[in-house]
Amino acid sequence: MISKTQSTYLWVFAIVFTVGIAVYQKTTGPTYPTKGEIEINGISYSYKLITSWGGKKDARVKIEVPENINGFISYRKYRTQDEWEKINMVHDGDYLSANLPHQPPAGKLEYIVTVVSSDREIILREDPVVIRFKGGVPLYILIPHVIFMFLAMLYSMRTGIEAIGKGHRTFSYAKVTTICLLIGGLILGPIVQKYAFGDYWTGWPFGGDWTDNKTIFAFLFWTFAILVLWKKRKNRLWPIIAAIVLLSMYMIPHSMGGSELDTKTGKVTTGIKQ
Repeated sequence: MISKTQSTYLWVFAIVFTVGIAVYQKTTGPTYPTKGEIEINGISYSYKLITSWGGKKDARVKIEVPENINGFISYRKYRTQDEWEKINMVHDGDYLSANLPHQPPAGKLEYIVTVVSSDREIILREDPVVIRFKGGVPLYILIPHVIFMFLAMLYSMRTGIEAIGKGHRTFSYAKVTTICLLIGGLILGPIVQKYAFGDYWTGWPFGGDWTDNKTIFAFLFWTFAILVLWKKRKNRLWPIIAAIVLLSMYMIPHSMGGSELDTKTGKVTTGIKQ
């Protein structure tokens, strides 16, 4: 059995672990900004190039460099052989910036940033950076979605630990996990998807969206675990399996295999790795 003191320690561990998983998932996904450093006149400058942009405005790309440094951006539609277009960057306060033209939801551009110093051109990154556009998602939808998905992972982890320790709260925690996953992943998730890319559901059987598919896959495991625990509260195997499955799903970087606009057909496809 798990004592109150042990339970407190286990909650602390579960919270820290879940935060770590959330950070890992966010920072390893294709929508996380591309970071790096360049050296100009013997001085190193850090940069961060955006890979995701929401709303109806053009995407603003900016880097922090001295005022005597100029630059330009070359861009074209992703997965095409279009000619590269060029836009000059301008100084805006402490930043050198330029706007990439807005694209329809799930549309992508690839771009290269070049800075010019003393007639010398320096490319920030040889491989083009890919940016995906999306519609704006209201914060009153997005924030609860993120909270419930975080709670689902937190309670999933805590349920698995409770089952391993033969605690008496396994069934209660399992119910909270499943409810959070239902609300965050299968109710709010499709609404977020609708605002961002125009469709409520792009996973199986309608598409190959990795996020949608892994959500329903994990939910089915937790639903089965709940049914098993309903009949036999001392069952430890299935809640542990369900916790491992959800953890495995969270280890897949966020937005992998997500929506992408096909520039030839004008249709949104899914399941394509960027």
